[in-house]
Amino acid sequence: MVKHIFDKNKIGQYIQQRIARDFIDILILSELAQAPLSGYDLISIIYRKFNLMISPGTIYSTLYTLERRGLIKGGEYHRKRVYILTRKGEEFMRGVLSMRENIGLLLSKILGVNVQLEG
Repeated sequence: MVKHIFDKNKIGQYIQQRIARDFIDILILSELAQAPLSGYDLISIIYRKFNLMISPGTIYSTLYTLERRGLIKGGEYHRKRVYILTRKGEEFMRGVLSMRENIGLLLSKILGVNVQLEG
């Protein structure tokens, strides 16, 4: 009998972290839909939720891109820069949320739902 090399928890964590990293912009917008946050707040939340340390450079460059696209707006609040969703950002997130089912179907295609694996 072949010993299982991979721990299911580690594989799950890897996939979760990979998705979080690849969808960092949508993850940031989703968090900003809950409350105004600073870059540091976002780093802390992502680490807490996904056990994933995102560098400040990645967070702030993504925030800058989102701000240039008009999806968020930053402003000074108690000596730190805090970001909020704009109306355009809210509309974008409504669109993303409406695509949840399609995203699930896409993941099923990627994973090959009909593929049978021994386990």
